[in-house]
Amino acid sequence: MAISLANNKHTAARVKSRLRRQVRGRKRVSGTAERPRLVVTRSAKHISVQVVDDVVGKTLVSASTLETELRSFDGDKTAKAKRVGELVAERAKSNGVDAVVFDRAGNKYHGRVAALADGAREGGLTF
Repeated sequence: MAISLANNKHTAARVKSRLRRQVRGRKRVSGTAERPRLVVTRSAKHISVQVVDDVVGKTLVSASTLETELRSFDGDKTAKAKRVGELVAERAKSNGVDAVVFDRAGNKYHGRVAALADGAREGGLTF
């Protein structure tokens, strides 16, 4: 899971900073079979989340605002992020996952990332 920062010479400074924060966080956060990692990927328009078992290297469940049922969902991006959190919690619970480790991937814990985490907690996941 190494992210090379040396080869990204044409990457914007804010992206490099987020990648450095992501590397720092991944040193401490790792998903196991008992507590997989809940990874948040955020862009300007969309947000996606995966539940990953790092021991096996497999994605257990995922959800995104790109899915057809969430594209028609009314509300702002924060409301959609909260709905994505509830959806991934529902899918994880049906897959036998109750507890996860939250990986914000270098993003600040506010706004859409915090709304996603709150939605996952309301859906029944424990962090």
